[in-house]
Amino acid sequence: MLHPSHTVTAQKSMMGTAPLRRPGARVIADEQPLSVSLKATVMNDVKITRKRDAANKGPAMIKNGDENAQLYAYEQQQKDAFDKIVPILKRISAKQHDQDFVVQAQTIARNELGYELPEDILNTAWVDQLDMKGLYAWCVFETYRQYCNDFYTQEALKHPNEEEFESFAQSCGFHTIDVSPCADGRLAHVIRYVLRLPIPKVRRKSYAGALFDIEDSVQKWVETEYYRYREGKPNTSDEFTRYLKIVTYHFSSVDPQHEGCAAHGSDTQKAAYAGLERLQDFKSAIENGFCCGASIDLLLIGVDTDTDSIRVHIPDNDGNTSIAVYLDTLRLYQDYARESHISDNVLEQKIVSLNQEVAQGMMKFIIYLMNNNFQQIAYVKRYFDSHYADIGHAERFIGAGIGYEEIQLRNLMYFAYLQTVEEATKDLDVGIKIFTGLNIQKGLPVPIVVRFDHHSHIPGSKERAVKRCQQVTEAIKDRYQNLCDKGLIYILQVTRDCDQRESIEILNNSVLNAISHGGH
Repeated sequence: MLHPSHTVTAQKSMMGTAPLRRPGARVIADEQPLSVSLKATVMNDVKITRKRDAANKGPAMIKNGDENAQLYAYEQQQKDAFDKIVPILKRISAKQHDQDFVVQAQTIARNELGYELPEDILNTAWVDQLDMKGLYAWCVFETYRQYCNDFYTQEALKHPNEEEFESFAQSCGFHTIDVSPCADGRLAHVIRYVLRLPIPKVRRKSYAGALFDIEDSVQKWVETEYYRYREGKPNTSDEFTRYLKIVTYHFSSVDPQHEGCAAHGSDTQKAAYAGLERLQDFKSAIENGFCCGASIDLLLIGVDTDTDSIRVHIPDNDGNTSIAVYLDTLRLYQDYARESHISDNVLEQKIVSLNQEVAQGMMKFIIYLMNNNFQQIAYVKRYFDSHYADIGHAERFIGAGIGYEEIQLRNLMYFAYLQTVEEATKDLDVGIKIFTGLNIQKGLPVPIVVRFDHHSHIPGSKERAVKRCQQVTEAIKDRYQNLCDKGLIYILQVTRDCDQRESIEILNNSVLNAISHGGH
């Protein structure tokens, strides 16, 4: 669709501003291991999906019911594990004056949550008010640990065509795909769900407003070109492929004035312009520093966080992009709802009609992304009645530092990628503001995971990661001392060896620190 005006038309709000909440929290009794319960849920959802297919409006070719059912089962099981924490803690709290309270509490926790609670907190319930803030933070951290264990051992989100993706990307002319989404938790699933890309084959690093660090991306480009030259990975440097940098900004179709990108004042036009400007500055940095801007390609994508549909801005052969020229997958999905399928030829015609100068490889890749996104539109329509109920923020915790490959679910974690608190104060302040509405105003603390991963083959790498965790933790305590003193911020320090396919390692849990120091 060609939009000659740069004005972004505000769609009429279908509902009021969404509250900061986590919808659909459900208590699941007798929790089963992921490998058992996920398989059972998938088989049930596949049956339901096939029954719904006839009623679900959309081209026939995009009904990938089996994969959608598996992705949905995984999403629901993992989010339910977080959302049942409060109801279960309420049950435990009601029993705190029973004579056998500790035994009852641990039995409930083991059966319903899959782990035990700190006995030192439970043992003080008879002389003092039960520390529900500490128990809540403990449960969030333990659930995150279980989530990581499931991700790295079960591979529930493994892409069906993961092994073939590199050769496909290179056939499009790209040896690296580097995606910078906004740090907003509503975009945490952009790789595996929205764009349906294989997680290990795509670089993702999130920033507030999708305003990625140009120096960091230049460094990654240099590293990539070095490996191509020295080791021929992912391909040799004499092959004519490019480094594709993608920015994904976001907007809201349900409540565009309030639930868009907070970093840009919910102004879709401003968010798109800012993302495009950052892309152009990155390319200029490569050209000015290395005289090889031709090795860079740029792609700007807008994501509707309510429906997960995308706007793909079509660049020309030189990478020139206009925010006014894009294809909207939701519009295409609706326009072709009565057709048997949307052919690649149709999509190619649509793209060329907007920009005749688009490169063939880029067009091939855009068609691939659009076909993938049609699957996600069908997913949201099938399981969430056209758009998500939680159109606003509903993250469960804040993640600060570097890592978090496993966070691939919408509204699970607010990202704050950083090396030091000082360089990312804006991201952290936004996160605390979000969790003031989600948690603090309800008397719950803000759980923060501080994480720096390491590579065991590099001498001293783990020691440096541990030190960074400690430094960032102390900086957070200093910046938000008032909240920490009131027991409204708890911090979990973790690391992970990126050279091994293993889960995270817990370094320090401030819940235990608070116990040893007699509380806050």
